[in-house]
Amino acid sequence: MNRIDLLCGAKHDDRVSEIIAKAKRAGVAIRFCERAALDKASEGAAHQGCIGYAVDFTYSDVDEVFAVAEARGEKPFIVVLDGIEDPHNFGSILRTCECGGVHGVIIGKNRQVPVNDTVIKVAEGAAEYIKIVRAVNINESIRYLKSQGVWVYALAADGTDIYREDLTGAVALVVGAEGKGVSRLTRELCDGTLALPMRGKINSLNASVAAALGIYAKVECDRRKTE
Repeated sequence: MNRIDLLCGAKHDDRVSEIIAKAKRAGVAIRFCERAALDKASEGAAHQGCIGYAVDFTYSDVDEVFAVAEARGEKPFIVVLDGIEDPHNFGSILRTCECGGVHGVIIGKNRQVPVNDTVIKVAEGAAEYIKIVRAVNINESIRYLKSQGVWVYALAADGTDIYREDLTGAVALVVGAEGKGVSRLTRELCDGTLALPMRGKINSLNASVAAALGIYAKVECDRRKTE
């Protein structure tokens, strides 16, 4: 079991109390959610205030991501997800990462949907071909990336224009949570903050769309360098 989501404020019967106790002993993450979040995650099935996430998926470590880049003769290109909770967004991001040549994706252990059946389904097979790292603390992972010569940029509305930045070389892009963006401490760790130019009246994009545009801004930089 990867994680258990429980209904906020609900009175739990003995069965649920036993599940909680066993999860704590096994080190399984427990998260309390509003009913709307559980209804969405269950996709119409009856959840009775408790949903468990388990999937036969093996996570990688950061050094395995570097090994993939080295094997391809490329500089590391990594995407870090800071609290993506929608499995459809996560799956869509994985699919774009695979198509865009990203070597690995780093996610946090908490406040982040794990790789589950919905993620795998939406990713359309991408989860099988891209290294996914589940870190206890993504900020520690970012520090490690920087120590290895990777430039780390957060995607945020108040950053500099991403199309004016030289993204060639070893780069990691940090994509923030839906509605919240990249957390303050994580932003402070990054080497810079990049923004996608906005010309409409709405100044934010869906997380998976923002990730896709950021990934392909990097792809375009690399393409121009080889011309």
